[in-house]
Amino acid sequence: MTALSSENCSSQHQLHQTSQPLDGNFLLVLIILGKILLNILTLGMRRKNTCQNFMEYFCISLAFIDLLLLVNISIISYFRDFVLLGIRFTKYHICLFTQIISFTYGFLHYPVFLIACIDYYINFSKINLPFKCQKLLYFFTVIIIWISVFAYVLGDPTIYQNFKAQNVYSYQCPFYISIQSYWLSFSMVMILFMAFITSLSEVITLVQAIRITSYMNETILYFPFSSHLSDTVSSKKTLLPRFLVCFLGTWLPFVLLQIIILLFKVQIPSYIEMNIPWLYFVNSFLIATVYWFNCQKLNLRDIALPVDPFVNWKCCFIPLAIHNLEQIEKPISIIIC
Repeated sequence: MTALSSENCSSQHQLHQTSQPLDGNFLLVLIILGKILLNILTLGMRRKNTCQNFMEYFCISLAFIDLLLLVNISIISYFRDFVLLGIRFTKYHICLFTQIISFTYGFLHYPVFLIACIDYYINFSKINLPFKCQKLLYFFTVIIIWISVFAYVLGDPTIYQNFKAQNVYSYQCPFYISIQSYWLSFSMVMILFMAFITSLSEVITLVQAIRITSYMNETILYFPFSSHLSDTVSSKKTLLPRFLVCFLGTWLPFVLLQIIILLFKVQIPSYIEMNIPWLYFVNSFLIATVYWFNCQKLNLRDIALPVDPFVNWKCCFIPLAIHNLEQIEKPISIIIC
C-alpha cells in the first residue's frame, strides 16, 4: 500500500513537472502571436505613400523574424520531441530559440538607431541614389545587421554559458532584458521633457490658437501665421513647439507608457520590447530631430517634407509657407494628423 502510494505521488509529481513547461510554452506562443498581430496592425495603419527608407525595411524584417520564431516554437510545442536533419528538438529548444532572439533583439537598438540617423541625414543632404540601388542598399544593410548581431550573440562566451545552463535547469528560462532600450527610451523622454519645458508657453499658445483645415485634400492643423516670418525658418525656436504639438499629438500615449516603464523600472523581455510600434516611435523622433537641427536649410516654398508613416509634418510647415491658407480651403472639423 505504501509502495503504491509512493508510486502515485511520484507519477503526480512527474505530471506536474511535465505540464508546467507546456503551460509556459503555450503562454509564450500566445504572447508572440499577440505581438505579431500588433505588428500587422501597425503596418496596416501606416501611410501607404511614404517613400522607402532603412527603418521601413528593418520593420518588415522584424515582423518576419517574429513570425519565424512563432512557427518554430509552435512546431516544437506540438510535436514535443522529434528529430529533423539529424538534430533532436525538444521543449528545451523553445527556451533556447527564444533566448537567442531576446539577446539579438536586445543588442539591435543602438545599431538601428545609428543607421536610421545616418539614413535621414543622407536623405536630407539630397545625396540621391538610383531607386533600385537604394532598395538594394537598404536590403543588404538589414541583412548584414541581422547576421552580425546573430554571430555576436552565438559567439560570445558569456552568452553561450547562459544558454548551456538552461540545459541543466530546463524549467527555468529567464529572458534577456535590454539595457540599450532603457537608455534609449530614457534619453528620448528626457529630450522631449526638456523641449516641452523650454517652449511651454509657446506650446500652450499654439494649442489654443490651432485650427483644423484641409489642404490638397488632406487634413492638417492650421498654426497661426506671423507676417514677419520669412519663407526660410531662421530660428529653431519657431519650429520647436510645432514639432512638439505634432509629435505628442500622435505619440502621447506611447510617451506616457515609456514614462511609466522608466519610473517603475518595469522589466520587459527583449523579444517583446523590440516591436514595430516602438520602431515607428523612434522613427518619428529621429525625423523631427534631424529636421529641427537643419531648419535653417529648409525653404518652405519648395520643401521636401519629412516622410513619416504616422505623423503629418505638413502641420508644421504648410501654414508658414502659405499666407492665404484660410481663403484656399475652408476649415473642417475632423483631425487626422
